[in-house]
Amino acid sequence: MLRHAIAPARFFSQVPNEILRHPRLSSDAVRLLTWQLSLPEGAGDPLSKTARQAGIGKCAFNRAKGELKREGYLHEWRQQGVRGLWSTVQLVSNVPLKPEQALALRDGAPAGGNPAAGEPTGRTVGRHPEKPVLENTPHHPETPPETETETEAPEAPAATGAGRQLISTILDLEPRLRVPRGMLPQLAALASAWLEAGHTPGGVRAHVQRSLPGPKQPIHRPGGLLRYILSDVPPAPVVEALPQPVQPRIAQLRECEGVHTQARLFRPEGDEEFCGECLRGRVPDGAARL
Repeated sequence: MLRHAIAPARFFSQVPNEILRHPRLSSDAVRLLTWQLSLPEGAGDPLSKTARQAGIGKCAFNRAKGELKREGYLHEWRQQGVRGLWSTVQLVSNVPLKPEQALALRDGAPAGGNPAAGEPTGRTVGRHPEKPVLENTPHHPETPPETETETEAPEAPAATGAGRQLISTILDLEPRLRVPRGMLPQLAALASAWLEAGHTPGGVRAHVQRSLPGPKQPIHRPGGLLRYILSDVPPAPVVEALPQPVQPRIAQLRECEGVHTQARLFRPEGDEEFCGECLRGRVPDGAARL
């Protein structure tokens, strides 16, 4: 195989081969990460805006974001503002980082030790991970972003009885979904938001099943995964009303009051009681006349 490549003179980013050849990152995840790393210094675009610019849909974005989190290229933290509302801080890197390394970079302290993959370098590709992105969201950690403005959104609604029942049925779907008791009220509140938006319990369960990893893949944090899956409530599908059943034509027929060898049904135009043959004075052979 022959190759011919000319290095660009400017406006380029260096991406480690570990990212381009990563066996567990989908093409959307690689595109999302490399696009984010290619942004200029000081850019504060959150991942959701980058996904829209890169032409990545909402469902594909959620999957790609989950992959980047699991592989250590993306870390998020919740922080509470002065008014008691919550926002999400995002940090991306061109090498996988452990949680303690990412936390040290967020706080501006030395992370300690070499990165989890690749050779130590003095500068990361694209944007420095020491400058995390602040993205406002109305939910808890590991949730898809909702808004891109500086206005913080309200907290999630309270749990309802139907939401708690829905969560209990969701946990029965998969033995890997062993959630701590302390997270059940939070998950029930998110499930209640789906029901209040018009989704059916069966539709919510189907959405959760589609979003779970393959049956052979372990789920290390089932509570956080469910919180992530249920945090973004899409509009409920519009169910078209079924057409009213057409009344059978036989119900519009009437039995002729005339004398016939057999019962004669006819369709009246008004309130007449005799068929057309009787009205014209004609009846079939063998039948008595009026």
